[in-house]
Amino acid sequence: MNWIARLLALAIAPSLAIAGEANVAVAANFAASAKRLAEEFASGTGHKLALSSGSTGKFYAQIKSGAPFDVFLSADAETPRRLEAEKLAVAGSRFTYALGRLVLWSPRKGFVDAEGAILHSAGFTRLAIANPRLAPYGAAAKETMEKLGLWPALQVRIVQGENIAQTYQFIWSGNAELGFIAYSQLRERGETSGSYWLVPERLHAPLHQDAVLLVRGVNNAAAGAFLKFLGEMPARKSIQAHGYEVPPTR
Repeated sequence: MNWIARLLALAIAPSLAIAGEANVAVAANFAASAKRLAEEFASGTGHKLALSSGSTGKFYAQIKSGAPFDVFLSADAETPRRLEAEKLAVAGSRFTYALGRLVLWSPRKGFVDAEGAILHSAGFTRLAIANPRLAPYGAAAKETMEKLGLWPALQVRIVQGENIAQTYQFIWSGNAELGFIAYSQLRERGETSGSYWLVPERLHAPLHQDAVLLVRGVNNAAAGAFLKFLGEMPARKSIQAHGYEVPPTR
Protein backbone atom coordinates (compact mmCIF):
# COMPACT_ATOMS: atom_id res chain seq x y z
CA MET A 1 0.00 0.00 0.00
CA ASN A 2 1.51 3.37 -0.95
CA TRP A 3 1.60 6.21 1.57
CA ILE A 4 -1.40 8.06 0.09
CA ALA A 5 -3.63 5.01 0.35
CA ARG A 6 -2.34 4.35 3.84
CA LEU A 7 -3.01 7.94 4.87
CA LEU A 8 -6.58 7.77 3.60
CA ALA A 9 -7.13 4.49 5.38
CA LEU A 10 -5.79 5.88 8.64
CA ALA A 11 -7.79 9.07 8.27
CA ILE A 12 -11.12 7.23 8.38
CA ALA A 13 -10.04 5.03 11.28
CA PRO A 14 -11.85 7.10 13.96
CA SER A 15 -15.17 5.77 12.64
CA LEU A 16 -13.89 2.20 12.79
CA ALA A 17 -11.91 2.11 16.01
CA ILE A 18 -11.26 3.85 19.30
CA ALA A 19 -9.63 7.25 18.84
CA GLY A 20 -5.89 7.21 19.21
CA GLU A 21 -2.99 9.50 20.07
CA ALA A 22 0.05 10.62 18.09
CA ASN A 23 3.29 12.19 19.27
CA VAL A 24 4.12 15.24 17.17
CA ALA A 25 7.47 17.05 17.10
CA VAL A 26 6.82 20.72 16.28
CA ALA A 27 9.30 23.42 15.29
CA ALA A 28 9.35 26.10 18.00
CA ASN A 29 8.06 28.87 15.73
CA PHE A 30 4.91 26.83 15.00
CA ALA A 31 4.17 25.79 18.60
CA ALA A 32 1.25 28.17 19.23
CA SER A 33 -0.32 27.36 15.86
CA ALA A 34 0.08 23.64 16.47
CA LYS A 35 -1.61 23.89 19.86
CA ARG A 36 -4.65 25.51 18.29
CA LEU A 37 -4.70 23.01 15.44
CA ALA A 38 -4.46 20.11 17.91
CA GLU A 39 -7.55 21.41 19.72
CA GLU A 40 -9.49 21.71 16.47
CA PHE A 41 -8.31 18.27 15.34
CA ALA A 42 -9.29 16.62 18.63
CA SER A 43 -12.71 18.25 18.52
CA GLY A 44 -13.37 16.99 15.01
CA THR A 45 -11.89 13.49 15.18
CA GLY A 46 -11.59 12.41 18.80
CA HIS A 47 -7.89 11.78 18.25
CA LYS A 48 -5.38 13.41 20.59
CA LEU A 49 -1.97 14.88 19.83
CA ALA A 50 0.94 15.04 22.27
CA LEU A 51 2.96 18.05 21.12
CA SER A 52 6.65 18.65 21.79
CA SER A 53 8.25 21.89 20.58
CA GLY A 54 11.91 22.69 19.99
CA SER A 55 14.52 23.41 17.36
CA THR A 56 14.40 21.53 14.09
CA GLY A 57 18.04 20.47 14.43
CA LYS A 58 17.50 19.03 17.90
CA PHE A 59 14.47 17.07 16.71
CA TYR A 60 16.45 15.67 13.80
CA ALA A 61 19.07 14.34 16.20
CA GLN A 62 16.41 12.93 18.53
CA ILE A 63 14.56 11.17 15.71
CA LYS A 64 17.82 9.64 14.51
CA SER A 65 18.36 8.39 18.07
CA GLY A 66 14.94 6.73 18.17
CA ALA A 67 12.76 9.36 19.84
CA PRO A 68 9.11 8.18 19.83
CA PHE A 69 7.59 10.72 17.43
CA ASP A 70 4.97 9.84 14.82
CA VAL A 71 4.83 13.13 12.91
CA PHE A 72 7.35 15.91 12.43
CA LEU A 73 6.39 19.52 11.65
CA SER A 74 9.71 21.04 10.67
CA ALA A 75 10.71 24.68 10.21
CA ASP A 76 12.37 23.81 6.90
CA ALA A 77 12.07 21.44 3.95
CA GLU A 78 15.57 20.02 4.03
CA THR A 79 15.35 18.17 7.36
CA PRO A 80 12.21 16.14 6.46
CA ARG A 81 13.80 15.44 3.07
CA ARG A 82 16.90 14.10 4.82
CA LEU A 83 14.78 11.92 7.10
CA GLU A 84 13.07 10.43 4.05
CA ALA A 85 16.45 9.70 2.44
CA GLU A 86 17.62 8.02 5.65
CA LYS A 87 14.43 5.92 5.77
CA LEU A 88 13.35 7.45 9.07
CA ALA A 89 10.30 9.02 7.42
CA VAL A 90 7.80 7.59 4.95
CA ALA A 91 8.91 8.31 1.39
CA GLY A 92 6.49 10.61 -0.41
CA SER A 93 4.64 11.72 2.73
CA ARG A 94 6.40 15.08 2.95
CA PHE A 95 4.52 18.28 2.06
CA THR A 96 4.75 22.00 2.81
CA TYR A 97 2.21 23.03 5.43
CA ALA A 98 3.32 26.66 5.93
CA LEU A 99 5.51 29.37 4.43
CA GLY A 100 7.19 31.51 7.06
CA ARG A 101 8.55 35.06 7.15
CA LEU A 102 11.48 36.48 9.10
CA VAL A 103 11.32 39.78 11.00
CA LEU A 104 13.78 41.95 12.89
CA TRP A 105 11.91 42.97 16.05
CA SER A 106 12.25 45.02 19.20
CA PRO A 107 9.65 45.51 21.94
CA ARG A 108 10.62 49.20 21.93
CA LYS A 109 8.37 51.35 19.75
CA GLY A 110 10.21 53.21 17.01
CA PHE A 111 13.47 51.36 17.66
CA VAL A 112 13.51 49.20 14.52
CA ASP A 113 12.92 51.17 11.33
CA ALA A 114 10.93 49.89 8.34
CA GLU A 115 14.11 49.25 6.30
CA GLY A 116 16.23 47.53 8.94
CA ALA A 117 18.82 50.32 8.78
CA ILE A 118 19.43 50.01 12.52
CA LEU A 119 21.58 46.98 11.78
CA HIS A 120 24.14 49.33 10.22
CA SER A 121 24.27 51.52 13.32
CA ALA A 122 25.90 51.48 16.74
CA GLY A 123 22.53 52.01 18.40
CA PHE A 124 22.35 48.62 20.10
CA THR A 125 24.64 46.26 22.00
CA ARG A 126 22.93 42.88 21.68
CA LEU A 127 21.19 41.23 18.72
CA ALA A 128 19.40 37.90 19.28
CA ILE A 129 19.08 35.13 16.71
CA ALA A 130 18.27 31.43 16.92
CA ASN A 131 21.21 29.06 16.57
CA PRO A 132 21.81 28.88 12.79
CA ARG A 133 23.02 25.27 13.09
CA LEU A 134 19.78 24.11 14.73
CA ALA A 135 17.04 26.52 13.70
CA PRO A 136 16.08 27.41 10.11
CA TYR A 137 14.97 30.90 11.18
CA GLY A 138 18.42 31.38 12.71
CA ALA A 139 20.01 30.25 9.45
CA ALA A 140 17.80 32.75 7.58
CA ALA A 141 18.90 35.51 9.96
CA LYS A 142 22.56 34.70 9.39
CA GLU A 143 22.05 34.58 5.62
CA THR A 144 20.30 37.97 5.75
CA MET A 145 23.22 39.56 7.56
CA GLU A 146 25.69 37.94 5.19
CA LYS A 147 23.85 39.34 2.17
CA LEU A 148 23.83 42.77 3.81
CA GLY A 149 27.58 42.46 4.39
CA LEU A 150 27.10 42.75 8.15
CA TRP A 151 27.77 39.26 9.49
CA PRO A 152 31.48 39.72 10.39
CA ALA A 153 30.88 43.05 12.14
CA LEU A 154 27.77 41.95 14.06
CA GLN A 155 29.01 38.60 15.37
CA VAL A 156 30.44 40.16 18.55
CA ARG A 157 26.98 41.55 19.39
CA ILE A 158 24.99 38.38 18.71
CA VAL A 159 23.38 36.25 21.43
CA GLN A 160 21.96 32.91 20.32
CA GLY A 161 18.84 31.15 21.46
CA GLU A 162 18.58 27.40 21.05
CA ASN A 163 15.35 27.93 19.12
CA ILE A 164 13.15 30.77 17.94
CA ALA A 165 10.98 30.69 21.09
CA GLN A 166 14.02 31.21 23.33
CA THR A 167 15.23 33.95 20.98
CA TYR A 168 11.92 35.77 21.45
CA GLN A 169 12.35 35.55 25.22
CA PHE A 170 15.86 37.02 25.02
CA ILE A 171 14.45 40.08 23.26
CA TRP A 172 11.29 40.41 25.34
CA SER A 173 13.26 40.18 28.60
CA GLY A 174 15.74 42.85 27.52
CA ASN A 175 18.75 40.55 27.26
CA ALA A 176 18.95 41.81 23.68
CA GLU A 177 17.49 45.07 22.39
CA LEU A 178 16.36 43.49 19.14
CA GLY A 179 16.57 40.26 17.18
CA PHE A 180 15.37 38.11 14.34
CA ILE A 181 12.24 36.06 15.00
CA ALA A 182 9.31 34.61 13.06
CA TYR A 183 6.63 37.00 11.84
CA SER A 184 4.06 34.54 13.20
CA GLN A 185 5.31 35.25 16.74
CA LEU A 186 4.23 38.87 16.34
CA ARG A 187 0.89 37.92 14.82
CA GLU A 188 0.16 35.64 17.76
CA ARG A 189 0.60 38.64 20.05
CA GLY A 190 -1.51 40.99 17.95
CA GLU A 191 1.36 43.12 16.62
CA THR A 192 0.43 45.76 19.19
CA SER A 193 3.80 46.45 20.74
CA GLY A 194 7.27 47.28 19.60
CA SER A 195 8.66 47.85 16.13
CA TYR A 196 9.80 45.54 13.38
CA TRP A 197 11.23 45.17 9.89
CA LEU A 198 9.72 42.46 7.70
CA VAL A 199 12.84 41.03 6.05
CA PRO A 200 12.60 40.92 2.23
CA GLU A 201 12.44 37.32 1.04
CA ARG A 202 15.25 37.98 -1.44
CA LEU A 203 17.70 38.18 1.48
CA HIS A 204 17.43 34.53 2.53
CA ALA A 205 16.34 31.11 1.32
CA PRO A 206 12.55 30.52 1.43
CA LEU A 207 11.21 29.35 4.77
CA HIS A 208 9.20 26.39 3.49
CA GLN A 209 8.03 24.40 6.51
CA ASP A 210 7.40 20.74 5.73
CA ALA A 211 5.48 18.04 7.55
CA VAL A 212 6.37 14.38 7.27
CA LEU A 213 5.06 11.05 8.54
CA LEU A 214 7.77 9.29 10.51
CA VAL A 215 8.28 5.55 10.27
CA ARG A 216 7.04 5.06 13.81
CA GLY A 217 3.69 6.60 12.82
CA VAL A 218 2.99 4.42 9.77
CA ASN A 219 0.24 2.43 11.48
CA ASN A 220 -0.95 5.21 13.79
CA ALA A 221 -4.48 6.30 12.86
CA ALA A 222 -4.14 9.62 14.68
CA ALA A 223 -0.92 10.45 12.83
CA GLY A 224 -2.43 9.72 9.44
CA ALA A 225 -5.61 11.64 10.20
CA PHE A 226 -3.65 14.65 11.45
CA LEU A 227 -1.55 14.91 8.30
CA LYS A 228 -4.71 14.75 6.20
CA PHE A 229 -6.34 17.40 8.42
CA LEU A 230 -3.27 19.66 8.09
CA GLY A 231 -3.83 19.98 4.35
CA GLU A 232 -7.56 20.76 4.57
CA MET A 233 -9.14 24.21 4.39
CA PRO A 234 -10.00 24.75 8.10
CA ALA A 235 -6.41 24.02 9.10
CA ARG A 236 -5.03 26.14 6.27
CA LYS A 237 -7.15 29.10 7.38
CA SER A 238 -5.94 28.67 10.95
CA ILE A 239 -2.32 28.60 9.78
CA GLN A 240 -2.85 31.81 7.78
CA ALA A 241 -4.45 33.48 10.79
CA HIS A 242 -1.21 32.86 12.70
CA GLY A 243 0.86 34.84 10.21
CA TYR A 244 1.95 32.23 7.69
CA GLU A 245 1.28 31.85 4.02
CA VAL A 246 0.10 28.47 2.75
CA PRO A 247 1.00 26.79 -0.54
CA PRO A 248 -1.59 25.80 -3.14
CA THR A 249 -3.69 22.80 -2.12
CA ARG A 250 -2.10 19.43 -2.75
